[in-house]
Amino acid sequence: MGVAGSKLEKALGDQFPEGERYFGLENFGNTCYCNSVLQALYFCVPFRDQLLEYYSHNKPTGEAEENLLTCLADLFMQINSQKKKTGVIAPKRFVQRVKKQNELFRSYMHQDAHEFLNFLLNELVEILEKESSATKKLSGNLTQPEKKTNGSVNGQANGTQQPPVLTWVHNIFQGTFANETRCLRCETITARDEAFLDLSLDIEQNSSITSCLRNFSSTETLNAEDKFFCDKCCSLQEAQKRMKIKVLPQILVIHLKRFKFIEQLGRYKKLSYRVVFPMELKLWNTTDNTPGSDAEYSLSAVVVHVGSGPNHGHYVSLVKSHNHWLFFDDENVEMIDESVVQTFFGSTQEYSNNTDHGYILFYESLNHKF
Repeated sequence: MGVAGSKLEKALGDQFPEGERYFGLENFGNTCYCNSVLQALYFCVPFRDQLLEYYSHNKPTGEAEENLLTCLADLFMQINSQKKKTGVIAPKRFVQRVKKQNELFRSYMHQDAHEFLNFLLNELVEILEKESSATKKLSGNLTQPEKKTNGSVNGQANGTQQPPVLTWVHNIFQGTFANETRCLRCETITARDEAFLDLSLDIEQNSSITSCLRNFSSTETLNAEDKFFCDKCCSLQEAQKRMKIKVLPQILVIHLKRFKFIEQLGRYKKLSYRVVFPMELKLWNTTDNTPGSDAEYSLSAVVVHVGSGPNHGHYVSLVKSHNHWLFFDDENVEMIDESVVQTFFGSTQEYSNNTDHGYILFYESLNHKF
């Protein structure tokens, strides 16, 4: 990467951001799914800052037990403290830990970057929750056992509602849906809040993120075998259901559902649909009382799936750093023009030479003090 690194430094020149590091990640045999997500997270500044702060208070010692969080913090610290501005890091310890922790990622088969991101964030949440509970026990503040929140959901202990442990991962990525169901017989509305760490959106050909969000929050009628059990009517009734965003996350992660199970084929197929994702995004599908409902989001990273099918291919990432766009492909890092991002929207035709499609989008709130 010496030549590529010096090329990148030359391209940025005196605009090279002070204190920033642009390092490629070595691939250990089909670990591009991991590398692409790690780069997106590293340049998600609120996440990086919190992780480095965590590292400063929890520096690994010989006696401390290693886990996925300590391995990730150590990797981010390695990159952040490099004397050189560019180069390649081998995330060997982190990848070994991932494989040890989850057998799904032990094979050399093509893995799903979204599954990996979900696994990673939920694993970090679980570790932080356990540490928080242990701290409370030591200080004598925890009178009842806390139930695992699984990254999002409030727990109950002995029939008493326990306040959920909100970690810094929640503070960055977690939002809340308002899931409203209206009985068409008695008009009673049943509302239920559901936490999320990312939004998975169905996609259509020649669409946009806005239209995908509109479909996500459109009213759905529950009838026939899908009838809703209304507590007031004490029976199954036809109902209308819709989901709106009640609490906005600081970092909005959008997963485009590009892999769809086709019953006629008996397998998953990749949808190469063109889905436009803007540089700036406003969410309109919020509830009337959502704090900061007029918040603007700015695109900060894109994990791209390269390939024509779900079981093979490659992952790369596009990252915005200090108003520059960078292209990360395992060990290689290049500077790109912002206009290049548009080439990853997808294809207008089903069969196209372009197989590089945006898969996971990271949007950062420009005014996140909701």
